[in-house]
Amino acid sequence: MSVETQKETLGFQTEVKQLLNLMIHSLYSNKEIFLRELISNASDATDKLRFEALAKPELLEGGAALKIRISFDKEAKTVTLEDNGIGMSREDAITHLGTIAKSGTADFLHHLSGDQKKDSHLIGQFGVGFYSAFIVADKVDVFSRRAGLAASEGVHWASKGEGEFEVATVDKVERGTRIVLHLKKGEEEFADGWRLRNIIKKYSDHIALPIELPKESVSSLESDAEADKPAEVEWETVNRASALWTRPRAEVKDEEYQEFYKHVAHDFDNPLAWSHNKVEGKLEYTSLLYVPGRAPFDLYQRDASKGLKLYVQRVFIMDQADEFLPLYLRFIKGVVDSNDLSLNISREILQKDPVIDSMKSALTKRVLDMLEKLAKNDPEQYKAFWKNFGQVLKEGPAEDFANKEKIAGLLRFASTSSDAGEQSVALADYIGRMKEGQDKIYYLSGESYAQVKNSPHLEVFRKKGIEVLLLTDRIDEWLMSYLTEFDGKHFVDVARGDLDLGKLDSEEDKQAQEEVAKAKEGLAERLKAALGEQVAQVRVSHRLTDSPAILAIGEQDLGLQMRQILEASGQKVPESKPIFEFNPNHPLIEKLDAEPDEERFADLSHILFDQAALAAGDSLKDPAAYVQRLNKLLVELSA
Repeated sequence: MSVETQKETLGFQTEVKQLLNLMIHSLYSNKEIFLRELISNASDATDKLRFEALAKPELLEGGAALKIRISFDKEAKTVTLEDNGIGMSREDAITHLGTIAKSGTADFLHHLSGDQKKDSHLIGQFGVGFYSAFIVADKVDVFSRRAGLAASEGVHWASKGEGEFEVATVDKVERGTRIVLHLKKGEEEFADGWRLRNIIKKYSDHIALPIELPKESVSSLESDAEADKPAEVEWETVNRASALWTRPRAEVKDEEYQEFYKHVAHDFDNPLAWSHNKVEGKLEYTSLLYVPGRAPFDLYQRDASKGLKLYVQRVFIMDQADEFLPLYLRFIKGVVDSNDLSLNISREILQKDPVIDSMKSALTKRVLDMLEKLAKNDPEQYKAFWKNFGQVLKEGPAEDFANKEKIAGLLRFASTSSDAGEQSVALADYIGRMKEGQDKIYYLSGESYAQVKNSPHLEVFRKKGIEVLLLTDRIDEWLMSYLTEFDGKHFVDVARGDLDLGKLDSEEDKQAQEEVAKAKEGLAERLKAALGEQVAQVRVSHRLTDSPAILAIGEQDLGLQMRQILEASGQKVPESKPIFEFNPNHPLIEKLDAEPDEERFADLSHILFDQAALAAGDSLKDPAAYVQRLNKLLVELSA
């Protein structure tokens, strides 16, 4: 290797300094992950070379077999990892090794919990896998040359992990990357062939290219003459080196599936479930799909990485192929390997290929079947899934009309059947508990469980023992605008329109309601005159048993939750007025009806209206006027 030229010393950005400090001083519970991360990076580099060589075969530079080699020197206390993948140019080294995307690093730092074991699991998920080398090394040298560049355009990147790195141009005959780790004092255990073999078997056995180590000599009967000769290094492959998804299911152990998931998802937890399938016939492809055990930090970020790893005839094509699953299943990890996609396919062509639509439809059904199986066979695991991904799954009915019923069956809600407030009720369970004569699924949405469980809207349902679903996620009202029925039963918002319980009300009940409404027509007119433009209508309520009044939403009006979301996003909200419903049997309403003083009647009417708004979870338009009227009433009562 020639003398280094164009040597520069550059500083890391502030976040990287913090990150290196954490790597070096905090994340010690799983030191061996450094090798998994460096092997995964080398595997990605060879995948990228294969892909670029489809268009430029000259990048293969003679076509030597792609491989990863790991060696060590006990005396020098070094571990060296070498690949003949795509390699890096000088600019690549500065870009990829000297900086990390600022948002990614800041998010990584933000998500550290202080628990070393948990924190070490985050490495790799945030694109900071290379920096895990500093857990065991006090200096890292990287020698690299990008495929296609001249031998004189190699690069040497070096850092002690102390906030600066050096980069210089060097000669490098072979393309690819060689990383030399200078082990810290106390980390000499990693300069050992058996230790390295065990780590590779544990984390990287499934990597689909050979990982070679020097062959360990087991013979101690060498002659002196043989011992004096410099031994030629014999290399042996220590991993299985076959794409796991191409093997028959019966041959793959659960532990292998779990380790492969950790490689694909950069996760340290086991997946909740997986589905491995080979499809033959009109379409030919293999898929291995995983349901993660926890949500990634960027699940709700618009530009977050999502999608499956795409291979065509075992040749890596794309890392985040998001055309194979709908957006509401963006949390699914895995690989899809197809024989039906042409190799020179570009991202744009991929999106328009009719084969993709067929595969997307089949893979979506596969995932939904896997979730159904998980919910049926392991409710506790499904509860964990729902906690992490339930709100994302609720995007499904709007996005995927064809599978709306299937998705609805996977949804979970809180309900009045339990005081725990846990989202654990499936729609099928609700239907199984429906009262005789009930033909609708009743629900109530609101800001929080505490608010909706005590809502006056539920009074008549409690009296009759009818279960009501309680929806408190921000997405719920939007969801229900797309989810109109399940298993032939229509959904009914108990806070909307004029409540009709159908066969659950007897003919006598309905007749009594009509008579009361007729008797209180005069009071309804007085209340409408007092409340004026604040209400669309005033009527006798069939929902109330204990409260004096409530506000109902018009049949076609936006609900409170949706209005708040639109207002928060700065959108214009259409004007709508609530319907004021009163309970004719409540003592307050009876006193109000008997009040001769119109001014006092108006004050009491406004107090009841504001109280009904508060009970519905709405904010008061004029809180000062409400307090003034209430104080005036309190003074009169205490006089």
